[in-house]
Amino acid sequence: MENEVTIRIGGESGEGTISGGDILALAAARWGYHVYTFRTFPAEILGGPCMFQLRISDKPVKSMGDYADVLICLNREAFDRNVGELRHGGVLIYDPSDFTPDSGDFITYPIPFNDIARKEVQLFQTKNMVMMGAISGLFGPPLEAITQVVESKLSKSRKSNPTLMEKNMLALDISKKYVTEQLTKRDAYQLGAVEKADRVVLNGNQAVIAGALMAHCDFFAGYPITPASDIMEGLAKELPQIGGTFMQAEDEIAAMTAVLGASFGGARSMTATSGPGFALMSEAIGYASMAELPAVIIDAQRAGPSTGMPTKMEQSDLSFALYTGHGDTPRIVVAPADVADCYTLMVDAFNMAERYQLPVIFLTDQSLTARVESVDRSVFKPLESIRRTFVLAQNGSNGMVSNGNGHAAGVVEEEHAFARYAYTASGISPTSAPGHGGSSYVSTGLEHDIHGHPDYEPADHTAMMKKRYQKLETAANELPQPQRYGDEDATIGLIGWGSTEGTIQEGVDRARAKGYKVAALHPRVLSPLPDRSMRDFINSVQTVIVPECNYSGQLANLLGAKYGLQAIRVNKYGGIPFTAGDILQAIEEAN
Repeated sequence: MENEVTIRIGGESGEGTISGGDILALAAARWGYHVYTFRTFPAEILGGPCMFQLRISDKPVKSMGDYADVLICLNREAFDRNVGELRHGGVLIYDPSDFTPDSGDFITYPIPFNDIARKEVQLFQTKNMVMMGAISGLFGPPLEAITQVVESKLSKSRKSNPTLMEKNMLALDISKKYVTEQLTKRDAYQLGAVEKADRVVLNGNQAVIAGALMAHCDFFAGYPITPASDIMEGLAKELPQIGGTFMQAEDEIAAMTAVLGASFGGARSMTATSGPGFALMSEAIGYASMAELPAVIIDAQRAGPSTGMPTKMEQSDLSFALYTGHGDTPRIVVAPADVADCYTLMVDAFNMAERYQLPVIFLTDQSLTARVESVDRSVFKPLESIRRTFVLAQNGSNGMVSNGNGHAAGVVEEEHAFARYAYTASGISPTSAPGHGGSSYVSTGLEHDIHGHPDYEPADHTAMMKKRYQKLETAANELPQPQRYGDEDATIGLIGWGSTEGTIQEGVDRARAKGYKVAALHPRVLSPLPDRSMRDFINSVQTVIVPECNYSGQLANLLGAKYGLQAIRVNKYGGIPFTAGDILQAIEEAN
């Protein structure tokens, strides 16, 4: 019996496809297994086909798996859509009252989900619980693990509707009894007992919320948009409880400007959106760069352009994140690689924004926002939170250094004026907030002198541009470098970004097991790029492959422009992530 299984559930909105998958993931994790999920669902309220894939293993898993070992079809459409993703010799579970599958290379288990829910449980809404009981009976985890999760989820409604709890428990019991008494097990998948570990189970958006709270976020403003809305809803609940402020704005323009207003007031501020909303924020992002205001902006990417496919993944906003805004607009761009990263890198993003006084764009994507992973609890330890050092008051001359253009950059026009934009070696100037007396200043989108007064002199604009970009050079020298994964003497190297890291690493592991010399590099910070690590890695291999989920090869374009790299581009843009098999195939074709 194999102690690992990948289960795919296909059904229609309203049949409990997604909620049932989530319950199974939580139950398996509570039992001690590692879990990794992927889901797709329709963008329209009227519903449509859904799919939930769950990989369960007694060993750490890095991807959703190449194929389904078990395919559960709640209707004929689910079979037609998903049977091509069932591995040869896999298991097909279906409802014989709905359809009879075509013959194929799979083991079949007919289970009357509809009849059990309607006739025996007498509540059709328990169809997904019938499915969960059947899964438990055939593959594990034990029914007790699933029961605990269901009880936890329905605990709030137990008093108001005790019958609902009873019906769900009945559905689990009846369906498990059905498969153990009526079916003969003919497959090799069985999840046995494993040693339990101290893990938490959560998705990327939940980890982002935890990271924002750990970073002491004071203010959030946003407007609902898939797949970022969960972040907004979570912080709407949590921020007021810790003395923070939440604001739902009338649109993304208002949200972004509110974030900058709060930042000007000294608050650690953020917003979360997706591509269409991020586009509306572009002018305000330019203002944040000019006024040197810290802000964290989450762009939960989805397939585009325009409104695109709201519930499908893509990595197609990288170029926009790097260059959005008119004029030369310095910013930091980061991208988490997994759910744990969504927590730790969120704290880092706030620290970067505060340290370097500029906007930090946090690129996640639909796959990562919704995917559930089991993460060691130790990841969610307290992390250092950096705050701006506010100057309370200044007396007399500022005594600043020359700006290198023959102008006395520190000449004070008013004896006690606060040099908010003073020239420094790092490019980072002293800052303040309203209410700090002699350290007050005016911040506009106009070019300005060191005090914030409008200044249109060519020499001063040149000096200020250099100062603002100097902060990126400082950041490039201070931020940690990415770690190489794989062979030190590799001939083939892969460079990826964002949510593809685990899949790339699993593909590298498979290639190395077959004798290939392969390594991978996966930078979290994409602007400024970790130049030393990137050059060393590129120069250490003969061939570079850049896998990314977009049409145009946006990271490959960046690496080509910056390093002259002629990489092999592997692009996937159908709304579905890479599999480790895709990566292995690319490595084998490049060898």
